[in-house]
Amino acid sequence: MSAARQTLTAESTKSAVVVGASLSGLMAALVLARIGFSVTVLERSDNSFRTGAALHVDQGLLARLTGTRMHNPLAPGIQSWFAVHKALLGAARSHPLVHIVTGSSVEVVEQDDTSAWAATVDGRTFSGDVVVGADGHSSVVRRAVAPERPDATFAGYCIWLGVAQESDLGPGICWPAETAFLGGGEAYLLGYPLPGPDGSVQAGRRQLGWAWYDSSRNDLFRETGCLVGKVVRHSLRASDVPDRTLRELWQDAAQWPTPWRKAVIDSIGRKAVIGTPITEYVPDRLVDGRLALVGDAAHVPTPMTGNGFAASMLGTEALADCLSEMASGYGALEASLRQYQTLRLNDVRRLVQSGQDFSRGFAASRRRARQ
Repeated sequence: MSAARQTLTAESTKSAVVVGASLSGLMAALVLARIGFSVTVLERSDNSFRTGAALHVDQGLLARLTGTRMHNPLAPGIQSWFAVHKALLGAARSHPLVHIVTGSSVEVVEQDDTSAWAATVDGRTFSGDVVVGADGHSSVVRRAVAPERPDATFAGYCIWLGVAQESDLGPGICWPAETAFLGGGEAYLLGYPLPGPDGSVQAGRRQLGWAWYDSSRNDLFRETGCLVGKVVRHSLRASDVPDRTLRELWQDAAQWPTPWRKAVIDSIGRKAVIGTPITEYVPDRLVDGRLALVGDAAHVPTPMTGNGFAASMLGTEALADCLSEMASGYGALEASLRQYQTLRLNDVRRLVQSGQDFSRGFAASRRRARQ
C-alpha cells in the first residue's frame, strides 16, 4: 500500500464494503471514496468471459463520479462494456481510499448495531460501517436485504452477444452511423458501432457489437444449467455454446442485413458468442439496516429499456449524497440509507415495470408461432 493510501485510509473515519466490482460496484466505490469513505471492494471473478454488451456514456462520466478531472477521460457516446469497466477499474485502483480484493467470493453478509460485514467462502471477513451489494442479478447481499424475495426471475428469453472487428468484415462495408434496431416477432437484433479496442474511431480499426434477442432456445439454457426453474444461475460462455446451436444461429443470421449479418457470422465463426438468459427484478426495498443495494442487485430491467446503466449510476450517486449528509449519533447511518431508498425505490420499480410489457409479449411470441 502506498504512503498516500495509508495516510488517507488512516484519516478516514467511515468505511464501506462493496460486494462486486462490476460497473455498479466500481461506481459505488468511487462515489463513496469521493465523500471520504474508506472502501473495500470484493470481487470473485475477472469478468473475462463477458463480450458484446454496449453502454451509452455521458460526457465527463469519470469526473462526475470521482469529483476530480481525469487525465484519460472516457469518451462520450456508445462504448463497449469492457471499455467502461476498464476506465472505472483504473480510476478505482488509483484512488487512495479504494482497495480492491479479487478472488473474494462472498457467502453471506450480516450486521449488528455498530457495523456490517461480508464473509467469504474461504473464511475471511470484511467489515465496515455499511455493506453495499453491487453483485448483480444473483446478488448474495439481496438475500439479506429481501430474504422473502431473493431471486430475480427469468424473463422468458435470452440475448446472444458478440463483437466483430471492422478489419475482419471485408472491404466495402457501409459503416453504420448509429445504433440499429431490427426485426420483430420472434427475433430482434440491436446493432451498435463501437470504437476499436484502443478507443480509435478511425476507419478500419472500429468494431460492431450486436445483441440478438431470442425466445426460441430456452430449453438449451435449462439443459446446460444456466436456468433452473425461474432462476438464472449464469450465462452460457462462448466455449460452452454447442456447435449445433452455432450452426443454427449461422443459418438464422441470413435474416439480418449487412453489415450486421457479417458481424454476427464473424462472431459465430470465431466461437465468440455468449448467451445470456434475461432476468427481471422489481424491488420492494433497497436497504435493510446497514445494508444497501445498487445496480442489478437492486433492480433488474430488461436491456430493452436502454436505461439500466444510467439508473445504476443515479443510484450510486444518490447513495453517496444521502451518506454525505449523514448526521452524527446513533441510527444516523441507517436513517441516511432509508433516505436513499425513499429517493430511488419508486423510480427503479417503474424502470423495471416499463420493460415488462415487451418481455411478456416477446416471450409469448414463440408460443404463438407454434400454435
